[in-house]
Amino acid sequence: MRIVFFGTPDFAVESLDAIMHSSHEVAAVVTVPDRQAGRGQKVIFSNVKQYALDHQLPLLQPEKLRDTEFIDALRRIDADCFVVVAFRMLPETVWAMPRYGTFNLHASLLPRYRGAAPINWAIINGEKETGVTTFMLNHRIDEGAILLQQHTTIEPTDNAGTLHDRLAGMGRTLVIRTLDGLADGSLSQHPQTGTACPAPKIFKDDCRINFARRASEVVDFVRGLAPYPAATMTLSNPKGEEVVFKLYKIAAETGPSALPGTLFCDGKEVLKIAVTDGFVRILELQMAGKKRNSIEDFLRGNQLKDWKLAR
Repeated sequence: MRIVFFGTPDFAVESLDAIMHSSHEVAAVVTVPDRQAGRGQKVIFSNVKQYALDHQLPLLQPEKLRDTEFIDALRRIDADCFVVVAFRMLPETVWAMPRYGTFNLHASLLPRYRGAAPINWAIINGEKETGVTTFMLNHRIDEGAILLQQHTTIEPTDNAGTLHDRLAGMGRTLVIRTLDGLADGSLSQHPQTGTACPAPKIFKDDCRINFARRASEVVDFVRGLAPYPAATMTLSNPKGEEVVFKLYKIAAETGPSALPGTLFCDGKEVLKIAVTDGFVRILELQMAGKKRNSIEDFLRGNQLKDWKLAR
């Protein structure tokens, strides 16, 4: 089939690469406009644009998806199917255009975790299983008819980064199975059933750790935000100055009860914080303005014995 691919981040690149190496044709790629970032306002490309440039694929970067020139350009391509992976919501003018319709690859087992951050929220909420889903687009976000799903176990050692990479690899296989099934007519659509739950976009304020929770919940919270955007805590030094830390790896630890949020540090290799049912021991962290470190390396150069959790 002749495909137009819509996507932005590296998660989408896996699926685009899979289509490029399949029997289907990538007729064009649609991604977000370039943006400027940093002090020098350097122009930043999306990961999908970089892949398209590297492989000399026709590229469209509309500011507005309802723009007449963009719609006309899509019609001239005359694609059989549109494939969407980690992109904006499309208007009906776009998703209803191809003869085989438009399907989306989503990083959860729909209807679980509809929204922008399904990988993060699945881990944060302590799920033991997740997966990938292909579904047809309709007027509502992540609510279209399901085509195919594939499951995977969320391991205790997983964080958002490792699970992201595994799901991206699973997704590339599911996208090709979906395209093949649409092309030969072997796929059927079925409505989403079961309990739906949201996976909203995660903002800076959402990343602050609440230590007045059980150790397992705090561990899952850190795992679900590692390595990006990273869970945070704010400590006060003896001068009363507040410093933000990003936490990348922690572990639950039992011990005598203490007031949640109480900090214990031996100055050498142990930094732990009391929670409602024990402690969480910090294993990897990053102090604002410093590099990411193991706790042993960090404490060799930084003294936290008299610091406190900022309330």
